[in-house]
Amino acid sequence: MQKTASGSTPSADQAASVRRKALGDFLRQARGRVQPESVGLPSGVRRRTPGLRREEIAQLCGISVTWYTWIEQGRDVSVSAGVWSRLASVLDLARAERHYLFELAECADPEHGRDYVMPLPAYLAGCVHSITAPAYILDRCWNVLSRNSALLHLFDGWPDRDASPNLLRYIFSDPAARHLVVDWEQRASRVVAEFRADAAVHADEPDVRAVLDELLQASPVFAHWWTRHAVVDREGGLREFNHPADGILRYQQITFRLATRPDCKLVMLLENPAAA
Repeated sequence: MQKTASGSTPSADQAASVRRKALGDFLRQARGRVQPESVGLPSGVRRRTPGLRREEIAQLCGISVTWYTWIEQGRDVSVSAGVWSRLASVLDLARAERHYLFELAECADPEHGRDYVMPLPAYLAGCVHSITAPAYILDRCWNVLSRNSALLHLFDGWPDRDASPNLLRYIFSDPAARHLVVDWEQRASRVVAEFRADAAVHADEPDVRAVLDELLQASPVFAHWWTRHAVVDREGGLREFNHPADGILRYQQITFRLATRPDCKLVMLLENPAAA
């Protein structure tokens, strides 16, 4: 934590004040970029400053001018997620700017992840193919968006034999998974807890809901572990496979969140030095 000019650690109230000031400054700068005509307002000829006036953005967001002024002034006011979302829309914030706004506001974005349902950019798929170790990219539903040839060999032809490869569906519905994955029951229980952690902020999204409903109906094992409400991060660690041709294979799993697609993760299975 940063220290104040006197060398002491700032109190929680001081830290909150600094955060609110940064938020107000950010909103003021963003407001100055918005052209009135872009939100259906006349540009006028007597505007002394660029962008929208405070009363205009307050009206567009459905809040009082006083309330919005207090926000820009960095006062300690209670603002709902819906108001922050409307502000982000009116100000036409880019993805990183919107994330910054909600981070400063210490509020969960109700639109989190909804703008990421799109095909994987070709350059990200290319990154996977440039990796020599088994590697793949999963989206928030754990659909496999890209995989390399090493992963295809490790999983004995899956995911290419599945028209819509999904790691959860493979683990709980494909009989081959029970033979390939060592300690399948233990891994399956942890996978459900990892997916719950991933799906929490997207639970109301149709794509996530569809995958969840399918698994709850198709797999009693998944349904059992889902009702336990365990939640863990996808931390990686030792992964063992009983390959039909190569025998027991051991890897260290490492997972990365993608900066340009935060809804996706790159998973790599690196050769386990201890097994050599």
